[in-house]
Amino acid sequence: MSGFTLPSLSLLSQSILSGIFVGALYGLMGLGLSLSWGLLRLINLAHFAFAFLAAYICYQLATMGMDPLLTLAVIVPFFFVLGAALHWVMARFAVTPFNSLLLTFGLMGIVESIIQSIWTADFRKLESSYGQQKFKIGELFVPVPELITLLLAIGIAFGVWGALRFTDLGKAMRAAAQDAPVAAAFGVNEKALGLLLAGTCSALASVAGVCLALSFTLAPSQMYAWVGVVFAAVMLGGLGSALGPLVAGTLIGVSEAVTMAVTAPSWAPIVSFTLLIFILLFRPRT
Repeated sequence: MSGFTLPSLSLLSQSILSGIFVGALYGLMGLGLSLSWGLLRLINLAHFAFAFLAAYICYQLATMGMDPLLTLAVIVPFFFVLGAALHWVMARFAVTPFNSLLLTFGLMGIVESIIQSIWTADFRKLESSYGQQKFKIGELFVPVPELITLLLAIGIAFGVWGALRFTDLGKAMRAAAQDAPVAAAFGVNEKALGLLLAGTCSALASVAGVCLALSFTLAPSQMYAWVGVVFAAVMLGGLGSALGPLVAGTLIGVSEAVTMAVTAPSWAPIVSFTLLIFILLFRPRT
């Protein structure tokens, strides 16, 4: 096969590790989208815009001397309120799932324009005290920013999973998503839970944005490049699932990294969509 090369074991292992790191970011970015789509029945494309806006705010605060991880204390509450406010508007006007797709796509363009007006379209790179730090395990190099992203993604995914499964609030959210009239008859306040969940989803997007700023060079137009692969992770992981996007994102990230190691990098984006089509065609029907 033209362009195919057999990598060394060390190169392959490093590629797999890199795929796990980027896959964790896919999963973290897809978590809020999965919950919004699965439990609120709203396809919130503004999720990507919020992630990039959070990345730029993190970049700005970091240039002012604030540690990137400490910016979460400012960014997360702000985006929680922003997400809840957006949900209130959509609920007020009874926006349908399809119209939510159109509305939030338009909001993506607005946020992109806001980012460009403040930070311009030039590439920006966050500099931090640990941004270039890495340590070695055997033959593998482990970058500290990517490791932080992986740990945050795992911790948050399991935290959300536990909250949905074992807390009364989580059970109420799942009940309202499955049958809102019956849940309301048992005293579940669907509107309040919707605001809480929407705010949480946007807060999760902001955490993903901070992780994005830690590891990647930023440009406003890049938010559209993340839509396809994160959508694939959400669909593969299951709508409304807390752990599914992380597992699916890791699978996609590793597949892309191995593809780039053995053949041309241009083949990597095809991997996520091939996996998505394969799963949609052959997964069991219920």
